[in-house]
Amino acid sequence: MSEDLIENYKRAFGRSVGFGERPALVLVDFAKAYFDPACELYAGVENALASALRIRAAAREAGILVALTEVVYQDGGINGGRFYEKSKPLHNFIKGRKTAEFADGLVPYPDEIIVSKQYPSAFFGTSLAPTLTANGIDSVILTGLSTSGCVRASCVDSMSYGFRTIVVADACGDRHPAPHEANLFDMNAKYADVVSESDVLTYLAGLRAKRASS
Repeated sequence: MSEDLIENYKRAFGRSVGFGERPALVLVDFAKAYFDPACELYAGVENALASALRIRAAAREAGILVALTEVVYQDGGINGGRFYEKSKPLHNFIKGRKTAEFADGLVPYPDEIIVSKQYPSAFFGTSLAPTLTANGIDSVILTGLSTSGCVRASCVDSMSYGFRTIVVADACGDRHPAPHEANLFDMNAKYADVVSESDVLTYLAGLRAKRASS
């Protein structure tokens, strides 16, 4: 990013919304497809998963709600609509395929919400927004894959549903650094606060301490 571009965006945008009081952590589409070198979706994003798992552990210690999304299609992708028609690799998410399973190390706990989806956003066509609202959630911490696709779509919808939205840069990944960085830049300018893993861990530690003292 050039200095001129950064300064230009700071003048036009540059506002932070900060963390909320009652957050939920959402892990978007950490599927085996992105970690299998034989799959066309392979992205080499092991570091993003490792970061997300550390954040998830801290979130659970702080007692906040955790949701995991998965992409699931029927045979032939009949329930995938135009997204399935446009994006060739989505056949990897047909139900029952190994590539559709959660990534190694990401085993859902019984008290975590599983959101099955067919489109990019974790919110579109799912019960995620009303579930969060019913649980008194005011903010969403987003991690996941890919930054330029389902994370960005989920970010825009999260903000649109009225949740303060935090995107964890270290815990998101894409198949190439250019779309990853460009979309983090744009989300931070317009829709969310993009922060580091350490920022989120510090915030969650504060929530954990507050919970312990109450």
